Amino acid sequence: MTRILAFQGLPGAYSDLACRTAEPGAATLPCATFEAALDAVREGRAERAMMPCENSLAGRVPDLHRLLPGSGLAIVGEHFQRIEHCLLAPPGATVAGLRRVHSHAVALGQVRRILTELGVEAVTETDTAGAAQTVARWNRPEDGAIASSLAAEIYGLEILRHNVEDALHNTTRFYIMAREQAPPAPDTPKLMTTFLFRVRNMPAALYKALGGFATNGINLTRLESYMVNGDFTATQFLCDVEGHPAHRSLMLALEELAFFSHEVTVLGTYQQARPRDGGIA
Repeated sequence: MTRILAFQGLPGAYSDLACRTAEPGAATLPCATFEAALDAVREGRAERAMMPCENSLAGRVPDLHRLLPGSGLAIVGEHFQRIEHCLLAPPGATVAGLRRVHSHAVALGQVRRILTELGVEAVTETDTAGAAQTVARWNRPEDGAIASSLAAEIYGLEILRHNVEDALHNTTRFYIMAREQAPPAPDTPKLMTTFLFRVRNMPAALYKALGGFATNGINLTRLESYMVNGDFTATQFLCDVEGHPAHRSLMLALEELAFFSHEVTVLGTYQQARPRDGGIA
C-alpha cells in the first residue's frame, strides 16, 4: 500500500518536493494550513506529515512551533531539502519580456540579485506554488514566477533560469510527523532526540537546567524559546540533542533537566538525516 504524506501548500510547493524526495514512492496530500496537515495524520488520511521547522536563511518556522506542543503526534524523522529557486514563465515567454515576477515574500527576498538584474516588479503571493499556478492560469508572457522545478512540471511552465537564489546554502529542515513514536534501537548510529520543557521560575534556571548536558557530554544542536499562552512568566523551550534517551549520558542529562524544570516531553527520537559534526550529508 502506498504511503501518503501530508504537507502544507499547493501541489509543487517545496514541502511537496520534500515529500517526494524523502520518499519517492509515496503519494502526497496538499493541505491548506499546517493544522490541516497535522489533522490529516491524526485522522488517518495520511500516514505522515512533512513539516518545515527551520530554514538556513529565514530561521525557525514560528507557526509549527506553536502547534507542536499540542499536536499529539511524534517526530519520527527529519529531512533536509535544498531550496533551488527557478524562474518560471508560460511557454514562449522570454527573460527579456518579463515585467513582473510573482512568489512568496520569503522567496522574493532570496532572489534579489536576479530581480535587480532584470529590473522587474516583485509581486508577493501567498506561496511559491500558488504563484506558479496563477502565472500559468494568466498565461501572460510578461508575468513570471519564482518556484520549484516541480511546480513548473505540474503547471506547464517553462524554466527560464535554474538556481536563481542568492545563497547556494538555502536549505529547509523538516520534521516528519506520525501518529505513533517508532524510536530506533539505542545502538543505532547518529540519533537525534527532540523534546519540550519549561524552566522553573527561579534565578539561573535555564543555565542550571542545561548544565547537565554539558557535564554529560551531550551535544545540543538546537534550542528555541517561546511564550506559553501569552504568559510572560512561562517560557517553553524546544530542544534537539544528539543521542537516545536510553543512553546513560542522555538519561542523566534529562534527569538533571527535570530537577530544574517541569513538563519535559519527548517528541521523538529518530535517525539524523545529516551529520551534526561538521560533515556534509
